[in-house]
Amino acid sequence: MARRNLNDLLYFVTVAREGSFTRAAALLGVTQSALSQSVSGLEARLQIRLLTRTTRSVSPTDAGERLLNAIGHRFDEIETELDALTELRDKPAGTVRITCGDFSLHSILLPKLAPLLRAYPDIKLEFDVNLGFRDIVADRFDAGVRLGDTIDKDMIAIPIGPPMRLAVVASPAYFAANPVPKVPQDLMSHQCVNQRMQSSGGLYVWDFERRGRKVNLRVDGQLIFNTTQPQVDAALAGLGIVLLPEDEVMSHIEAGRLVRVLEDWCAPFGGYHLYYPSRRQPSPAFRLVVDALRLEQKAG
Repeated sequence: MARRNLNDLLYFVTVAREGSFTRAAALLGVTQSALSQSVSGLEARLQIRLLTRTTRSVSPTDAGERLLNAIGHRFDEIETELDALTELRDKPAGTVRITCGDFSLHSILLPKLAPLLRAYPDIKLEFDVNLGFRDIVADRFDAGVRLGDTIDKDMIAIPIGPPMRLAVVASPAYFAANPVPKVPQDLMSHQCVNQRMQSSGGLYVWDFERRGRKVNLRVDGQLIFNTTQPQVDAALAGLGIVLLPEDEVMSHIEAGRLVRVLEDWCAPFGGYHLYYPSRRQPSPAFRLVVDALRLEQKAG
């Protein structure tokens, strides 16, 4: 097949995956008009419509979906093999794309990967900060970061952070005006700050456990956020009780700005893990990232 046709197929795959000529053109480094002409030419040669175009979106037709499923992974395999060729270079190179949350990014990923970036200037890292559960295969990420108990079983999962605990906290001013909860059920009569889950669209269910007894609560309150930092700000402002990983609020607890309650109901759970699909030949850059992030096991 002529090189022109291979380019046309690559252009089609990128547009279909991105759902946008604008985003695809930016990724490919070509103009939107050239991209549109290329895909239109491919459709003309095949004599079948591959994409449905509207003013707001682009989506593959049935024929386009079939072509995408048939050839999309082939381009991914080619890209992986090309990345693997950097083993023959003196220095590993390439881009590693990771989707993660903001807390894991600034508390684990950046501190651990900063020395790697300094040692290997040809390695690039791209982070997608997102609290939703991204499909790392469909969205073409090399890896993602989640808490250990939320990772699909068919993924390779590497612990990168220690076990965690949640903390129930509010400001001293809030507890001066409201009774301190003694058991999780007491939270039902309090102003609690909720979190909207980006993955499901529902509100986060507050989970507690003590001596094998589990309690799940759907709390209520005046505030709902979809990220964690505003919840901390709301707690500091005395607007209610929040439930967050203790690392995110520990400095405020130690300084007396927040008061922790129900600590004996907050059991440890699996910390952050790097997860990725099984691959035959990961790039040298990716292997270095995994090694840099891997949680060191203490001898014992």
